[in-house]
Amino acid sequence: MPDWSGLIPLMPAASDLPGSRARGVYAALRRAIETGRLPPGAKLPPSRALAAQWGLARGAVVAGYEMLLAEGFAEARVGAGTFVAGAVPQLAPPPAAPPTTAAWQARDLPGDLGLAFPDPISLAALRVLVSRTLARPAPALFHYADPRGDAGLRAALADYLRVARGLRLDPDRIVLTAGTQGALDLIARAVLAPGDTVWMEDPGYPSARAAFADQRLCPVPVDAEGLDVAAGIARAPGARAAYVTPAHQFPLGVVLSMRRRLALLDWAARAGAWVIEDDYDSEFRYAGPPLAALQGMDGAGRVIYAGTFSKALMPGLRMGYLVLPEALIAPVLALRQRSDRAPAGLIEPAMAAFLAEGGFARHLRRARLRSLAARDALVAALRDGGAQPKAPDQGLHLTLPLPTGTDDHALVARLRAAGLGCRALSGMYAGPDCPSPARPGLVIGFSGHAPEVLGAAARRGRAAVQGGLSAAFEPAAHSQAEDI
Repeated sequence: MPDWSGLIPLMPAASDLPGSRARGVYAALRRAIETGRLPPGAKLPPSRALAAQWGLARGAVVAGYEMLLAEGFAEARVGAGTFVAGAVPQLAPPPAAPPTTAAWQARDLPGDLGLAFPDPISLAALRVLVSRTLARPAPALFHYADPRGDAGLRAALADYLRVARGLRLDPDRIVLTAGTQGALDLIARAVLAPGDTVWMEDPGYPSARAAFADQRLCPVPVDAEGLDVAAGIARAPGARAAYVTPAHQFPLGVVLSMRRRLALLDWAARAGAWVIEDDYDSEFRYAGPPLAALQGMDGAGRVIYAGTFSKALMPGLRMGYLVLPEALIAPVLALRQRSDRAPAGLIEPAMAAFLAEGGFARHLRRARLRSLAARDALVAALRDGGAQPKAPDQGLHLTLPLPTGTDDHALVARLRAAGLGCRALSGMYAGPDCPSPARPGLVIGFSGHAPEVLGAAARRGRAAVQGGLSAAFEPAAHSQAEDI
């Protein structure tokens, strides 16, 4: 256990000290031990240091320690000091673990969403680049830097986004964030007001709905062409913003058609609304030409573009970015400066070099091959079990529609118990405000685990649902997929 004894904030109550100073020391330390502030095995402060801290004679502190030793609350170790005893009574039990702890620990099954593949080559390259940053630290690391983030990283990002995603931008319009969720939170608080109406894809990304919890959400149905813009205009023509995933709609996986893109941009320009483009997994395209971002088509400056490194590299990096219209830079930076001031600067120079020196491009080529192999293994295993999933051309998950009436939440529970991670499609609809009935289905990820591991998990899942729920894996499920 680390020695924190010199930092323990102990102060006896005034009522503890009148009379015997030693008894006051004893009472204060015993109270800290019984309430768990000083856990078993913790080192007590040296008597000389505690005497100086409390303004007492050292003899009073030594006598207080002797009382603790005599009653079994402490134990002395020759040459090491005085420590809280290994077994002591406590007045209150230690605080329980947060109720979400078990849920987070269970999120690493094959098939779960939000996982990334560890890449030893990229990790080694980043380790060298971070070491380089620490060996020759820039002055910006030692003061509060630009709230937009490192200038070198923003320049490298701008070069990448122009070529790979067709964006119109310059580095000054990029703001680095703590992933996509951090980006959406900035937009919800800096650009929108509480009560503003926001179009949300239905079904859609639950965490995006959570980010805009202070706004009035208007669910807009999604079909084979993506967000139904005409339905959005009919339901809320004066909405302040629209949240979309045009390159790979989450969770259905469809692409926003060209006519819908033009209609969405036209509506935003006429209504003075913002289009929030979440381009969360555009790096992973396996067939067909690359898809340009919606932002590159925007001539009126109404699109807010959000990207992330969580899918391509790792969620633990906690790095995303916004590309803002000129009019929104000032309010977003004002909020950033009064909240977390600036993004974490240590990793940014390393990431700038990783992009500029070609490491990220090489990483993406390897990552696509791994994801493609995992996708194919999952699809093959599901088809062997009787399902008819469509292999997606993009992204890191597939959606398997199920027959009407299937309890997809119950099916998910049985599949997870068998070791296959997945989520219920019906839970991604807006609920009572849903413009169309929620459809049952499974949303299964194929990133973060080797193909053979993912295939084995899918086969175990098939075996687990034999019986009452096995109809969900029958080929008839494919008929509904054609409607999406």
